[in-house]
Amino acid sequence: MKSTLIAMLIAAFGLAAIPAGAQTATTANAKPAAKASKAKAAKKAPAAAEEDEKEPEVASSNVSDYQCELGVKLTVFQNVDDDKHIALKWGKRVHQMDRVDTTTGANRFENKHYGLVWIGIPTKGILLDSKSGHQLANECKTAEQRVASDDTQNAPAKK
Repeated sequence: MKSTLIAMLIAAFGLAAIPAGAQTATTANAKPAAKASKAKAAKKAPAAAEEDEKEPEVASSNVSDYQCELGVKLTVFQNVDDDKHIALKWGKRVHQMDRVDTTTGANRFENKHYGLVWIGIPTKGILLDSKSGHQLANECKTAEQRVASDDTQNAPAKK
């Protein structure tokens, strides 16, 4: 009789433990799913924020097409009346870029939202990603800059 009673108690405790364990497993499984959905929402939030920034109007701008190393192309739009801003077409998007003063005389424009930095000097331009700290495009030259570069490379050396 004692052994039957002990077996029944063990079975009762075992059955009581199963639903608690099952509930814990369900709760444990729900937490990663909740974390995963929060992570997905966090990933979507920056994309939505990127869409919030309006592309600048470039219809009446002077257009400069640049060809860069590795076949990369970009376009700079500049208004004659506004030397504080440019628009830069990189990929499929046109970005508003704001002038940043420099001590070197280089033309430096930034878009802090996207982390883009355009540096233009008389012989070339370079596009940087300030968020990741690497170059996006280098040796960017307009047709005029390429001709001038070819002329200086083919000029005879002075003695």
